[in-house]
Amino acid sequence: MTRTRIKICGLTREQDVDAAVDAGADAVGFVLYAGSQRAVTPRRAAALASRLPPFVTPVLLFVNEDASTAIDALAAVPGAIAQFHGDESPLQCLESSGAGRYRFMRAARIPLGAAGAGFDLVKYVSDFSHAQAILLDAHVDGYGGGGKVFDWSLLPTAVDAHLVLSGGLTPVNVGDGIRQLRTRAKTLSVDVSSGVEADAPHDGMLKTVKGIKDADKIRDFVAAVRAADLAP
Repeated sequence: MTRTRIKICGLTREQDVDAAVDAGADAVGFVLYAGSQRAVTPRRAAALASRLPPFVTPVLLFVNEDASTAIDALAAVPGAIAQFHGDESPLQCLESSGAGRYRFMRAARIPLGAAGAGFDLVKYVSDFSHAQAILLDAHVDGYGGGGKVFDWSLLPTAVDAHLVLSGGLTPVNVGDGIRQLRTRAKTLSVDVSSGVEADAPHDGMLKTVKGIKDADKIRDFVAAVRAADLAP
């Protein structure tokens, strides 16, 4: 059985870190981008990450951050991996990861709809060959992920990289994403944020609260991934 690794991103509260760990997440993500509604400070990220047991990896998400600031944040969180989600060049990624001192993932922002066919993922993987993995997200206005699903079927059939599928994943659709993409890369992992966030009443309707996770949704998401791993 192929085991799909799971990252729960955009955590801001202790109880959500604990819920992700209890559900069986392999990694948890903290957004260090002030423009995000899920943003935390480096000090807060370090405090939340201190709750993690061994073998659960903290990931720090940066967007066009100054290299020295990124390195300082990574140094403050033992075992952390960087996730570069802005316009960083290959050289900037290397500089912001301490010239290889810290591992990093690079986000590839895939255009929505038919335009996704024009994104050259094979070249992108080659350009960012120092990245431990390439994270696939939908290209939306702004940075840090927009909870949108791009057309997975338009991705190349063979990519020489570890891929992390992101962008609008939920307990309902993550299994389909895994089934479509798990044979196209060295390994496939999944990354969820908005798909496991809590709903709260707002103007007579339920509205997702960014940065606040729902423990039941996290458990459902992990269960859906494990079910997809067992499927032929």
